[in-house]
Amino acid sequence: MTKSVVLLSAGLDSTVNLFLANEKTEVVLALTFDYGQRAALREIDCASQICKDLKIPHQVVSLGFMKKFGNSSLINEDFQIPTADKVEIDNLQTSKRTAKSVWVPNRNGIFLNIAAGYAEALGAQQIIPGFNIEEATTFPDNTQDFLAAATNAFSYSTANRVQAVCYTTNMNKIQIIEQGKILKIDWSKIWPCYFSYEKWCGECESCKRARRAFEKNKIKTEGYFLK
Repeated sequence: MTKSVVLLSAGLDSTVNLFLANEKTEVVLALTFDYGQRAALREIDCASQICKDLKIPHQVVSLGFMKKFGNSSLINEDFQIPTADKVEIDNLQTSKRTAKSVWVPNRNGIFLNIAAGYAEALGAQQIIPGFNIEEATTFPDNTQDFLAAATNAFSYSTANRVQAVCYTTNMNKIQIIEQGKILKIDWSKIWPCYFSYEKWCGECESCKRARRAFEKNKIKTEGYFLK
């Protein structure tokens, strides 16, 4: 059976990919990255619990140096993460502006390269991040083209030619939730929010996309969101 290393932030996309990978491959490790993001504690907590439930080995990789990577509102609290009426998930121009605010330089490039190193060391053929077609319109490192380019690079940098694979790159959030329903995922255990509050904030772009997907799938989310 193919072995894989999964990149798990405990968000909607990465959690569904983990469950799919657990069905289709032997997941030898799930990696959660702490790069100084505001949601780090909640992401680590939720990812750890999800992996415990699935009996999958889990490791947190600390990347504190990334806090120095510019003015992203995800890692620099001098800047505000766009929320509420500053977020319009159906307005491409607004979404491009909010994407720019939360962009962390080469984040997924760094993550995939680290995961590829673990994969080669563990004899795994695949690394599996969680991407989607909605955010690919504003984040070029969420695209199938990016995965193909990474795989091409890994054919030179890993002896076993690790491949970057994602099951949801051609799905929107609504379709990803549909897949998660089939997999019987407990949504209360994920963390799709940009913040580390007691509950999901409900007002950041990630929360708004998740809320719409839950509503379209007629899934009740009382108690999940602060607002």
